Amino acid sequence: MARKCVNCETRRDMARFEAASFVIELTTTVEGLSGWRCGSCGEVEFDAECARRYASADDTLVLRDRERQSQEIRGIRRKLGLIQVAAARLTGGGHNAFSRYERGEAVVNLF
Repeated sequence: MARKCVNCETRRDMARFEAASFVIELTTTVEGLSGWRCGSCGEVEFDAECARRYASADDTLVLRDRERQSQEIRGIRRKLGLIQVAAARLTGGGHNAFSRYERGEAVVNLF
């Protein structure tokens, strides 16, 4: 039975894959994934359990990057000899927001 691609809606090029490895851009490889891949656009649909494993690996990377960013912000502030209130004033934000950035509870969007 032909399977429709959720991305480009093509039916003719979806091909089943088994036990494949996928790389998440921030240098994590999730091995043994299965699902469907569209031959027309490259869109991938993972089987349910594989989708959970892939999402969990992605969540781990996001949390790790958030921690790295919070440590970097805290380190820069300390090198400059600033308390959070002063750093918040310099960056144009409030003290509470700056504190959340340092704790990794919020992400600094530069764009």
